[in-house]
Amino acid sequence: MKFSLPFVKKQPSVAVIRLSGAIGMAGRGSLNDTTLAPVIEKAFRKGKPVAVALEINSPGGSPVQSSLIGARIRRLSQELEIPIIAFVEDVAASGGYWLAAAADEIWADDSSVLGSIGVISSGFGAHVFLARQGFERRVHTAGQSKSMLDPFAPEKKEDVARLERLLHDIHENFIAHVKARRGDKLDQSADLFTGEVWLARRAHELGLIDGVAHLKPKLQERFGEKVKFRRYGVKKPIWSRFGAALAQDAVAGLEERAAYARFGL
Repeated sequence: MKFSLPFVKKQPSVAVIRLSGAIGMAGRGSLNDTTLAPVIEKAFRKGKPVAVALEINSPGGSPVQSSLIGARIRRLSQELEIPIIAFVEDVAASGGYWLAAAADEIWADDSSVLGSIGVISSGFGAHVFLARQGFERRVHTAGQSKSMLDPFAPEKKEDVARLERLLHDIHENFIAHVKARRGDKLDQSADLFTGEVWLARRAHELGLIDGVAHLKPKLQERFGEKVKFRRYGVKKPIWSRFGAALAQDAVAGLEERAAYARFGL
């Protein structure tokens, strides 16, 4: 049983939420709003933290899951009046930067990779291979756009145009989010939304982050040497390492490694 003495000032605490991995992929280690919701809620509400720190290491992923996670963090910050400070490790790119931009401040290591404010869609075409092997593709739909970008059929110009409109609209949502969160900090003379990435020093010059710093020393500088850190993150159950889950996670792991490899990591 714990007792608290009156008139004794408690040491401040900071809740640290770890956001590591690709966003919205199939593997159990993937970041998504449903899995993270109880973690985020607990971090904000337990122990009255003076701030919530986001420990981010993500190459991106689903724009919808990025938006949902970021919006949940913003709602709790405003409701409970708790500031959010993000610290980037290896990378906060694409959806990873979306999460970072949900914070009131963004700090990174000198060699952190940041940015990639863009949208990508990739796939494959196998219609030539199937034809050579003697396969005939049979697809029946109700609705002329139902089989858009079928990888087993030749690519259609109208399908590509339709996809590009979707990507453009998602990109505009991303741009609006960054501008709303970073505001006047952004370098208005630079084109920041081409999908390019930068290391921390250049990202700071462009206004994408607030500077170079690491989590513990920065927060001790802000809240005192005796500040306490309470860490929160998604824990994998032991049974998820076996059977079909293991195979699923192996495939998702390859996809995640490919996402990190885009940034030389």
